[in-house]
Amino acid sequence: MNIDFNKDNGLVPVVIQDSRTLQVLMLGYMNEEAFEKTKAEGVVTFFSRSKNRLWTKGEESGNFLSVKSIDIDCDQDTILIKAVPKNVVCHTGSFSCFGEKNAKGFLYELEEKISQRIDTKAEDSYTYSLYQRGINKMAQKVGEEAVELVIEAKDNNDDLFKNEAADLLYHFLILLKAKGFSMEEIEEILQSRNK
Repeated sequence: MNIDFNKDNGLVPVVIQDSRTLQVLMLGYMNEEAFEKTKAEGVVTFFSRSKNRLWTKGEESGNFLSVKSIDIDCDQDTILIKAVPKNVVCHTGSFSCFGEKNAKGFLYELEEKISQRIDTKAEDSYTYSLYQRGINKMAQKVGEEAVELVIEAKDNNDDLFKNEAADLLYHFLILLKAKGFSMEEIEEILQSRNK
């Protein structure tokens, strides 16, 4: 990567996108040292023009940006980083510095809600009560929902079929959490098969 750091006093603009949704999250600047640190650590580090020093996004808030890929534009003077945000990106508390909501989509929001209910041990939650019953019960529930979906697929009631599909997805997400995996990891496998 031959980045031209000489065009603008040693700094180049850096566009940060959510690697899953391609939503633009923020714009920052890097000098060569910030770029090398970002590559080495896998976490986005900028050069702060106001602080006149390197600044790792999330160093105070914990809202780091984990690097998935780095690309350079055709003029070699702008960097595009696709990253996974740990939480909100903007210092105002907004998900994006452009005031947008998280565009990951509802299934990712549901995955986060399931994870939150399990992690906080929400006693009044069906999700947590199923999780407490163990991996065998969760796997059994996924199997039951899959069978119910197959049965409804053979009939002509679209509403019942869609509801069983929703039940299967929901219980699959609980099982995924219990196994310590994320939907993003499964998505990556599907993407790797798409050749």
